[in-house]
Amino acid sequence: MGDNTQNKKTQTQMYYAKQGTITQAMIEVSKAENITPQFIRSEVARGRMIIPANINHKKLRPMCIGINSLCKINANIGSSALSSNISKELEKVDMCLKYGADTIMDLSTGKDLDNIRKAIIAHSTVPIGTVPIYQIIADCGDDVNNLTIEKMLETLEKQAKQGVSYFTIHAGFLLENMPNISKRKMGIVSRGGSLMASWMMHYHKENPFYEAFDDILDICRQYDVSLSLGDSLRPGCLADASDEAQLNELKILGELTLKAWDKDVQVMIEGPGHVPLNQIERNMKLEREYCHEAPFYILGPLVTDIAAGYDHISSAIGAAVGGWHGCSMLCYVTPKEHLGLPNANDVREGIIAYKIAAHSADIARGRKGARDIDDAMSDARYNFNWNRQFELALDSDRAKEYHDETLPQDVFKDAEFCSMCGPKFCSYKITREIVANNTNM
Repeated sequence: MGDNTQNKKTQTQMYYAKQGTITQAMIEVSKAENITPQFIRSEVARGRMIIPANINHKKLRPMCIGINSLCKINANIGSSALSSNISKELEKVDMCLKYGADTIMDLSTGKDLDNIRKAIIAHSTVPIGTVPIYQIIADCGDDVNNLTIEKMLETLEKQAKQGVSYFTIHAGFLLENMPNISKRKMGIVSRGGSLMASWMMHYHKENPFYEAFDDILDICRQYDVSLSLGDSLRPGCLADASDEAQLNELKILGELTLKAWDKDVQVMIEGPGHVPLNQIERNMKLEREYCHEAPFYILGPLVTDIAAGYDHISSAIGAAVGGWHGCSMLCYVTPKEHLGLPNANDVREGIIAYKIAAHSADIARGRKGARDIDDAMSDARYNFNWNRQFELALDSDRAKEYHDETLPQDVFKDAEFCSMCGPKFCSYKITREIVANNTNM
């Protein structure tokens, strides 16, 4: 559970970490990560790790996001104005929890947003994030031009009171960066970014999230809501990757990070988008440089633009490389990306693709014990322990389903072959016979 021992004014994990205090949340995280509580505290204090844990999310099991912890994944869910309801969203939450999402973002738009969010938070044991601009616009009669700073802050506090553990806010997109949009092939692909651009151009005023940033920090500090500083100008195609618009915004996010830390508010930085494979490492390095090593949270990135229907695969390739080079959390992409609203099965497909990516990154970074489960799987395979293989697989149900498609009978759970090679041509079996014969010579 989130800490309720903090004072009314400053209720954040970062505040306690800076004071040298190890909280209960830090202790629980240290057990899950196999890292000492002292190290967790030091990483949170310097801003290189966050523990998103709103004090009002009562069922929350604390977790951490940071370069020196296991690579995490987020799953996006949410209703739209055209589809879904509370029961369907809770079905997606169950899918997220079953298959191992570390956080969940409720990106609901349309109607009944408060009740959907309330139900999701009550149902979830992992942190819930939101993009508050979606509800802000709904509260403004679906007209962005009705947005006021007062309405914006009111909505943020309402969500914080409900138990949202991190907000994506698009505060780094400034008027001065607007001319760079026209140089792009695809302009602005972030919903939040496009809404801010529309408001700024209508009123010829600076981004209201930027202008009210100190007030936003006060709300976050009171409830220990972490900030996920959104990349309004993330590239939506390979042609726009690593351009001036994207990198100028990233520098502003670095400035906002320091302001948040001054008020003991935890921060992570959101990143691209669509990026060619050969540019991913540079993007990870620039974020650490510009944003003072705050945790990096990336969408994909997708390494090709032509995988419609399979973007969970194209993006998982980029995500694995991003995790290898220092990203702290990966935002999953489902097969429905660019095409439609994901259903529960799409959520499953996206989570598993990203669990593979995150685990691959942990192995590449040499995380302590990361490869142990892979070695156990190798032993199970070589010894034809089918049930153990199902147990160790990231998606146990799918592994068993595929095996049993052709060999469903229980007797084949002890067989020394699968339907691919059959009983006479299994390389494992042949190798074991060779080794046994050589040992007996």
